[in-house]
Amino acid sequence: MNLSNLKPAEGSVRNRKRVGRGQGSGRGGTSTRGHKGAQSRSGYSAKAGFEGGQMPLQRRLPKFGFKNISRVEYVGINLDTLQKLAESKKLTAIDQDILVANGLVSKRDKIKILARGEIKTALSVKAHKFSEKAKSSIESAGGSVESL
Repeated sequence: MNLSNLKPAEGSVRNRKRVGRGQGSGRGGTSTRGHKGAQSRSGYSAKAGFEGGQMPLQRRLPKFGFKNISRVEYVGINLDTLQKLAESKKLTAIDQDILVANGLVSKRDKIKILARGEIKTALSVKAHKFSEKAKSSIESAGGSVESL
């Protein structure tokens, strides 16, 4: 086998349907578009969600909910995650840069430290928010917390 005799697998390539090339082709005349109506005309395109005049789905379903545009989303990081990170990397201080470098958050995320798990090492933790229980756990282990 070399480049001169490569060809696609049997049956994987089909010729495209050539329409509007005369009656002899079997696809002349209406060119597979049927007779009359908007869909037979050139330039026709249905609006997104159009269902032939039937009430479209997005109008049949009720509106509900509310999106608060001033909501602030936090990424939760638990104490057991911090403990594991501190043990594996031999850290005494954890801040946003370290969490970003280890793939736990992205650069623009706001961070909230949550209290799942326990913390055994004295860590200096900097984050945007702390749960009460997480704050007390870090401080009781000899660490310190700082809000950004």
